[in-house]
Amino acid sequence: MAPRGGQSYGFPIYCAAWLPLSHILRPDPPAADANGDSSPSAPPPPMAVLGGGGGEGRSGVPNRLVVAALDPAASAGEEAALSPDTVVEVNTEEEVPYRMAVHPRGDGVLCAFPNGCRLYRWESQEGDEPRTLALEPDQEALEELKDIGLQLAVSFSGEGSILATGSEDGHLRVFKWPSMGSVLTEADTKISIKDLSFSSDEKFLAVNRSSGPCKVWDLLSSEVVANLTREAGEIFGFCRFSTKTDSSNILFITAMQGDYGKIISWNTTSWTRVGSKKLTREAISAFVVSPDGALLAIGTIEGSVIVVGSKDMRTLITVKKAHLGIVTTLAFSQDSRTLLSTSFDSTARLTSVGSLKSNGTSVWPMLLVIILAILVYYCMRHKEELLAMLPR
Repeated sequence: MAPRGGQSYGFPIYCAAWLPLSHILRPDPPAADANGDSSPSAPPPPMAVLGGGGGEGRSGVPNRLVVAALDPAASAGEEAALSPDTVVEVNTEEEVPYRMAVHPRGDGVLCAFPNGCRLYRWESQEGDEPRTLALEPDQEALEELKDIGLQLAVSFSGEGSILATGSEDGHLRVFKWPSMGSVLTEADTKISIKDLSFSSDEKFLAVNRSSGPCKVWDLLSSEVVANLTREAGEIFGFCRFSTKTDSSNILFITAMQGDYGKIISWNTTSWTRVGSKKLTREAISAFVVSPDGALLAIGTIEGSVIVVGSKDMRTLITVKKAHLGIVTTLAFSQDSRTLLSTSFDSTARLTSVGSLKSNGTSVWPMLLVIILAILVYYCMRHKEELLAMLPR
């Protein structure tokens, strides 16, 4: 049974991402009406790709990739949800996709399997209807990433010109895309890579391992420019660069310290800590930053989802038991208004966050200021009447 607000797809979901539909679907030419005037067709609903399965053996649970669109049947006032009817289904045979990276310019979906990576290409016929979409494996691509073991982190840069993968055996590989020319490599560390993130200007790559500092690489020189150290008792988890309103970057890192999960922020010029906030007593299992940089979200092993403001890290939403199992993936939509979360419990859930912010700032302080201003204005205008009401 899916928790309220979740949609079940019948297999444990390990990875998920929103699709850049404007780079994938090829719309029909504008249709002409009876007067000869042409009008563009309505855009397709947002879609997400989900990956996972039951693994090897005869569990009876399939390994697959599916694409699901936003459910148009959701009534006004109801929480948004993905449709139970899938647009695309791809059986991945005996291999379960554990991680994925969707190319931001529509080059396909890169999936990390237990023995290596595989690229799936979009096949789109004329028309902007979801049913015109297909996903096919490219057997000739990614020769450099075949038979290299499980990659625990895979990511394209924001413009899609660089690909980075981090292996369970500690091997870091960074390539130019799509040529697959090597940018840098770090091998034989024997310390698993947990997460990695590109800065928006594609200058830096942050890499978190299962122990040791967070390393920041300069992609132009292929040199390490910073080793971000842990404080006593900290265990680093996920890392994400984000762009601030002045176009500068900030780096967020999740950490567990004792019984608390927290987010640490780092200046990307001096590489010093500039903030830290404890947010939960549950272990953090997923982390994401919204595309507009205004929101941060964490998922926990207990199935909870927490959304905070990036400026003050004030908690805006807490959804306890959003899922019945560990939260495996979080992804904000391109407009930063909807948060997708997935879980081992086979569900994908959407949480609306668009009303929580205005240009990255919580609306509640603004409303409070307006109310106080109205009260002050009223008191000034009716000062004599108010004084007359006081007991003498």
